[in-house]
Formats: sequence, C-alpha cells, structure tokens
Amino acid sequence: MNTIIGYRVAKSQSCKVSKLQKCANRKTFLFTLFSIFFSLFSYSQVKDTTQVNQLDEVLVSAVRVTAKTPVSFSNLDKKEIKFRNLGQDIPILMNYLPSVVTTSDAGNGVGYTGIRVRGSDATRVNVTINGIPYNDSESHGTYWVNMPDFASSVESLQLQRGVGTSTNGSGAFGASLNMLTDSYAKESNGEISNSFGSFNTRKHTVKFSTGLIDDHFELAGRLSALKSDGYIDRASSDMKSYFLQGTYVGETTLIKALAFGGNEKTYQSWNGLEDLDVLKNDRTFNTAGMFTDEAGNTRFYDNETDNYQQDHYQLHLSEKVSNHWNTNLAVFYSKGKGYYENYKENAKFSDYGLTPIVLSGTTINKTDLIRQKWLDNDFYGTTFSANYKNEKLDVILGGGYNKYEGSHFGKVIWARYASTSELGDRYYDDAATKTDGNIFAKANYQIADKLSLFGDLQLRNVHYKANSPEIGLVNDNFNFFNPKAGLNFEISDNNQLYASYARANREPNRTDYENGSPKPEKLNDFELGLRHGSEKIKLNANVYYMAYKDQLILTGELDDVGAPIRKNSGDSYRLGLEVDATIALLDNLIIRPNFTISSNKNKDFNFERDGVLTALGNTNIAYSPDFIAGNIITFLPVTNLQVSLLSKFVGEQYMGNIDSEGSKLKSYFVNDLNVSYEFKPKSVFKSILVTGLVNNIFDYKYISNGYFYTYDDNWSDPNQITTIEGAGYYPQAGINFLVGLTLKF
Repeated sequence: MNTIIGYRVAKSQSCKVSKLQKCANRKTFLFTLFSIFFSLFSYSQVKDTTQVNQLDEVLVSAVRVTAKTPVSFSNLDKKEIKFRNLGQDIPILMNYLPSVVTTSDAGNGVGYTGIRVRGSDATRVNVTINGIPYNDSESHGTYWVNMPDFASSVESLQLQRGVGTSTNGSGAFGASLNMLTDSYAKESNGEISNSFGSFNTRKHTVKFSTGLIDDHFELAGRLSALKSDGYIDRASSDMKSYFLQGTYVGETTLIKALAFGGNEKTYQSWNGLEDLDVLKNDRTFNTAGMFTDEAGNTRFYDNETDNYQQDHYQLHLSEKVSNHWNTNLAVFYSKGKGYYENYKENAKFSDYGLTPIVLSGTTINKTDLIRQKWLDNDFYGTTFSANYKNEKLDVILGGGYNKYEGSHFGKVIWARYASTSELGDRYYDDAATKTDGNIFAKANYQIADKLSLFGDLQLRNVHYKANSPEIGLVNDNFNFFNPKAGLNFEISDNNQLYASYARANREPNRTDYENGSPKPEKLNDFELGLRHGSEKIKLNANVYYMAYKDQLILTGELDDVGAPIRKNSGDSYRLGLEVDATIALLDNLIIRPNFTISSNKNKDFNFERDGVLTALGNTNIAYSPDFIAGNIITFLPVTNLQVSLLSKFVGEQYMGNIDSEGSKLKSYFVNDLNVSYEFKPKSVFKSILVTGLVNNIFDYKYISNGYFYTYDDNWSDPNQITTIEGAGYYPQAGINFLVGLTLKF
C-alpha cells in the first residue's frame, strides 16, 4: 500500500526478513488460494443451480449494520454515486455525509485526498472492501490514489460513525467505512464513460459484463485511465486502474474471484504554503521540487513524483447452508511496490552512505542529490463468518487473520558530487512484519415485540516487529478486548430509539514510534439516537460521547518527510449531536440536510512554552471543527432530468492543540451544482447519461487543510528560550467544472 511511511517516512530499519522465506510464503499462499478456489468450484458443481438473488450482500453482512442496530451510519449506493462520478476520489464523493470533512492536496479532488469523520483523521477510519481490510498495516492510512476510479466498481458503501461494530483490520476510532464491489449482472451489458473538465482533468472508463452464462457464470471487468494537471502548480496525476471479477451463482452458493488494482504517478503537492504573501497573491504556488542551480536560478525538479503500483486479489465463498445458516469464507493477497523521488539540496554525504570527495584540495561533505524512497510490501490473510438467523435472533460468528511484510529502502540515483560507483546503492534497507488476528461474536435479539438487544464481543491480537535508528527495536504484542452492547426500542411504526456502549482499543502506528514511545489508545463510546421514517420524511438524530484515554491526536506538525505527527494526549473526549434527514417537500423536490454540533477537548493539556511547562487546561483537539453542515437540494423538473445543489459548511478549527490563533483554519461554505439528464433510446444503447458538475460555483477562496508547528529558538540569548510558531496551508480550487457522457448498452 502506498503508505506515508513508505513514501514520506520510509526510514532506516535493520530488521531483515529473508527474501527466500518471503518468496516461499507467497508461493505457498497463492498455491493454497488456487487449491481452495478449485475445490470450492468443483464442490459447487453438484448443487442445484436455481437462480439466487443478490447473494453479494453476504460478503459484507459481517461488517454492516441495519436500522435495528444501535449504531449511527449512512449508506451511499451506486445510483447516487453515478451522478457525480466524474473522476474525483471516493472521499470527495462522501463529502456531504454527516460529520465528514474532506481534503485534497492538489486542490481539485484528484490525486491525494483525505477524509476526517468526527474530527478523526483517515488513519482512524477502518476501511474494508468486501469485508477485507484495506488500511495499511503500519501507517493505518488509506490511499485512494492507489485505486483511481474505484467508485466505478462500488455497488454500495456504508459509513459507520464512532466505534461501530466489530470489523476486520485496524480498530475504528472515528468511523468504519465498508464497501461492496459490483454485484453480478443477470444480463450482458457494457458501459463507456468519459469525462473532461478544469485543470485538464479527464477520465475514461470501459466496463463489461457477460451476464449470467447458463444462469450461473459471469465475467465482468473495468479499465480506467485518469489524468489531471491539478489546481496547484505541477500537482499532476496520471493514474490507471483495472477491476476483474469472475462469479459463480448457484441455488445456495456464491463464489467470487476478484483482481483489481491501480498504478499512479503524481507530482508531489503535499508541502503546502507557509508564506502568507504568496498564499494571498499566488495560491497555486508549489514549493515541491524547488532548488537553486549552479547559476543561482530558482528551478523545479521535473520528476518530484510519487510512483506506485498496487494489486489486490480476493476469493470469496458464500454458502447458504439452510434457511437459518449462511457462511462466508474469504482469502486475499495484496501487493504494493513503488517509490517517491525528490531533489535534496545540500545533503550530507554521511546521511546517504556516500564517501566525501576532495576537489582542488577541498573536502566536499555536502551535495545536491536525487533520492528515491521505496516500499515493497505483501499483505495476505483470511476472513470468515457464519450467520444464524431466525425470527428473534440474528447472530454472526466470525474473525480474520492477516500478515503484513514490508520492506523499506532508499537509493541515491544522482548526485552533483559523488562517486559514480556508489549511486544506486541502498543507503538504508529495512523490513517490518505485523500480524493481526481477531474473533468476534455479535447478535441482535428480539426481547419483545418492540425491544431488541444488540451485543458484540471481539478479541484481537496484534504483533508488530520493526527496527531502525529512528524507532529503535520494536517488538510489541497487544491483546485487546472490545465489547459492545445496545438496545433498540420501536416507539411506533415510524419511530425508533436506540442506545449503545462500545469499548475500543488500538495500537500505535509506525510514525508514532518514530516520534516517541507511544501508548495504545482506549475509547469508551456512548451513543443515543432516534430514527424516524415516514413516507415524506426520514430523520436520524444521534448524540455521542467518546471518552478517550491516551488518544493519539494529531499535533498539527509534519515530520521531515511530510508525515503527520501524533502524540498521546492523556484524557480527552468528543461530545456531539448529529442530525440528518431526507425530506420530500414535493413529488419532484427533495432536500437532504445534515449537521453536527460538537465539543472536542483535551483535558488538562500541558505545553512547554518558552522553556516552561504550562498548564493550558482544556484545549480544543486539532482538526475538529465544532460545527459541520451539509445539504443536498434535488429538483426533478421533468422526467430523467435532475438538478442538485450541494452545500457544505465547515466551521473554524485549530490545527494544533494549544488554541493558538496562529493555528486556526477559517470556516468555509462551498456550493456545487450537479445537473444530469438520462436518455432512454429505443435501440443500440440502453441509456445515455449526460452529467455536469460545477464545483465551488461562487468561486469562494478557501483552505480545507494545513499544518501547525512550534520550535524553541534561543539564538539571541542562550539563557532565554523563545517558542516560535508557524503554519502551512493547502488552498483549494475556485470555480471549476467536470462534464461527462456515459453510454450503456
């Protein structure tokens, strides 16, 4: 996975993993996967082959919730995604969900993007694809740039806010996002989709499906190419992706084999802007790759890029054993390999394993150079679940086990002053391993006609081993017990009241180790909600209180290669109210408002200012606005024509935890206009969809993300330490557009 640790943080680590052993492990795993698939396929042939409808949902039944589960959640399906699926990443498509804030390095939602939920960053959002973990094992991050146009292969997604229910992969400390990929199609079909827009953005997608051959077999796939120059200078993206799945459907059996992945090359745009004058007069300026040549001219290195290839393989077997029992077994393997390349000025020879040289009797100890930081990783494992369901009881037993093997290494490919024979050698070469296993049992039990009980127990074991000069020797083992319980009461046919408690524990990531001696996090999550559903109005209101112990909060700072720094904060909490609704004002006019009001505090926070440890009392948690609101107004003036106004407000937020005015991000209010019309021809094409999206229609100049740092300066008086503050910002694009044409046949 294209992790920050691999690209921005891939640092020295002396722990070696035998390449021969790794190769043997991968071959064994792939052979086992093939054997399982062959055995299951052969077994399925003897079954009665009556058509079964939508067995796909079983793939995510272990991680998803329903309206009877006392959890706050939102669903987004393919029908809604298609109107805005013009090249922007999945986080941007989720921007209008409750409690969500999205960011974009390039400023236009293409390339590196991020998402925060309830103030928690993406490393704290558990992401699964068909129930398979997607978060990087070491950094816990998710990098959508590695799977461009993945939205075109998503059947539906569900965002659970808070701890949610038991799921596979890293613990959820802000939210859980699970995605279900395309369902099988009964009839053959094809699709060609093209979109173009501002900043030379374009997306080209081709999809196909054979339909169910002999009522049992389907082969489907997608190829995509996506390019953009980005809003920020040189923030270009050149991405390609594929998706291929083979499906067997029997009366009680569903077998799916999937292969999907992507390749990306993006010019780096994660530096942000610190100079306020430049920010005011040249918002698109990008410092990445900037250097001074021998003549004293300012230039930009033309290959300051991020390059990565990521491939995923999944095999799923879902079996309906009886009217009450369903089972699901999956095995998976992911492969990631790539590097980021950048120009470094005045680099020390000793930092890169280079030998100083002597020119005209002078020893040269520093040089300009071009380096590559590589990550080569393998991630494989299994998930499984069994579901029993009758009139009163719905219980799921399941778990998963996976292993991560990651190699980190760096190379110098050019230097102004260096021995040519040393170029290409690895100046660091490290490895890390991580295993993650869990078992869980969760159930909904109908105690009475209107009252149901929810329970969820999970045991999770994590073992992480790494070694480098930056983090020292890490050989940590964590055992976590995560219980959850709740009640759901049907007040009437249209109204439900629920309450729940969830306990969660979470291990530190690699970057946390590099910046200190981190402790695992603990969270007690209390939720109280009301759901109303009638013909004209659907309303959800939820109050949450999330009490943390040793929460690893973002400090606002970045390390020397751009990775966000986190530190344990002792005691902290998030208290909030979430409300979202769908209201049919008229038959052809629908509004979907939502808002979140919250208080996010570090308790009794201490900070060393001017060399003195100062008690600041309760302070605001970084990147946690106290008010977020969204709204979608959809008008259907005539058949097949849809016009939507999408609005998003994000209140002011601090980028640090010391309530400094210099760390504030101003609030912003942005509006997008989405128009689509679908033709239904009588021949050749099944449909022709024309879509237009105008982002930021009022051309509002806003900043959605940034960083904040402090450092001690005592140059004027060695006895007097002065704390200096600084900040950087990521400007977002003004008015811009995307238009698309989709042909289905």
